[in-house]
Amino acid sequence: MLMKELKYDIKDISLAEQGKKQIEWAFKDMPVLTSIKKRFEEEQPFKGLKLSACVHVTKETAALCTVMKAGGADAVLVASNPLSTQDDVAAALVKYWDIPVFAVAGESVETYRAHIKEALDHNPDIIIDDGCDMVSEIHANRPELASKIIGSTEETTTGIIRLQALEKQGVLKFPAVGVNTSLTKHLYDNRYGTGQSSLDGILRGANILIAGKTVVVSGYGWCGRGCALRAKAMGANVIVCEVDPLKALEAAMEGYRVMPIAQAAKEGDVFLTVTGDKHVVDVKHILEMKDGAFLANAGHFDWEINVGDLRAYTTEINEIRPNLEEYKLTNGKSVYVFAQGRLVNLVCAEGHPASVMDMSFANQALGIEFLVKNKGKLENKLYTLPHEVDVKIAELKLKSMGIKIDTLTEEQEKYLNSWKID
Repeated sequence: MLMKELKYDIKDISLAEQGKKQIEWAFKDMPVLTSIKKRFEEEQPFKGLKLSACVHVTKETAALCTVMKAGGADAVLVASNPLSTQDDVAAALVKYWDIPVFAVAGESVETYRAHIKEALDHNPDIIIDDGCDMVSEIHANRPELASKIIGSTEETTTGIIRLQALEKQGVLKFPAVGVNTSLTKHLYDNRYGTGQSSLDGILRGANILIAGKTVVVSGYGWCGRGCALRAKAMGANVIVCEVDPLKALEAAMEGYRVMPIAQAAKEGDVFLTVTGDKHVVDVKHILEMKDGAFLANAGHFDWEINVGDLRAYTTEINEIRPNLEEYKLTNGKSVYVFAQGRLVNLVCAEGHPASVMDMSFANQALGIEFLVKNKGKLENKLYTLPHEVDVKIAELKLKSMGIKIDTLTEEQEKYLNSWKID
């Protein structure tokens, strides 16, 4: 296939053939998204619209971008993290789908920010965001773009928090769909996707045995629940650190030990942060850890573990394995940091499996369609897709898995909708 004259910034176009195989492989495990693609090809709901996507450049997100293009969108893709790009996938999107990509694995923070600006120079009508990076940039530095934007969708818990802050302050400039609030996203992607891929990243990054170790999970949202569940299933002794009494109580009821990070720091062998907040594992905690402790983050930003300030207490940094660094501390101990404190599941592994992203990206695609269909009718606030959309996605997923469920009889339906006791 001959490429059009595209402006892009990727590592190596010769990697495209392998990337194409990866994207096609992902689609084999994404039946829900595939069914949406077929409908979009027929209906062309995004014809004439420009799309800018800021997401992790993986085979699964590539599948989503091809679906949007199949629906008529003029799409541009940039990475939402400097280290998470799969270079072969980026090359394939450019060569075989004519989608401009600005993403290189290991790019500097400056290049990463420049790439976001490239995506905004596309002058988008619609935005797919992961962590609210693009929407934040518009509100902070490119407000002139807002009047043209129909709306945005947001994939992550962190991004939802930032959008909620914009809405609360009354400064959100266009409607947004919080994909992460859909049940078929956070109950599955966050719990089972993050749970599996984060442990996968730790195993690939260090090849350590989880059984018998004490794993400290900071944050017991749906991602934290998944990480704790997977670690426990692999034989770990799990400690949960929380600030929310309800979540802490739930963790205790699930059989995990619950304590402050200051106490857990002295007991843990592996630390995994999934909070979306800043410095939840701080330098004072790291200095109290055992010699040889491992530090991993599965939250969107690289500041959940305060790696930056740790350098002042470090005598030497050595790369032990790809994306695993030893910090020799001034107190004589060493700690091992995965992925420079960035997303361990996407840097040290490949992110979530396609089968769970099938539902998440079905929500993304339908979220954009919802915004376009309701152009001019929505307020500048954060929306959740209707419950019926969740139900439909779940039905399609069950069908693809060969699973059948019961249906209510007429008598049962009547009983459930009546206040009378017969």
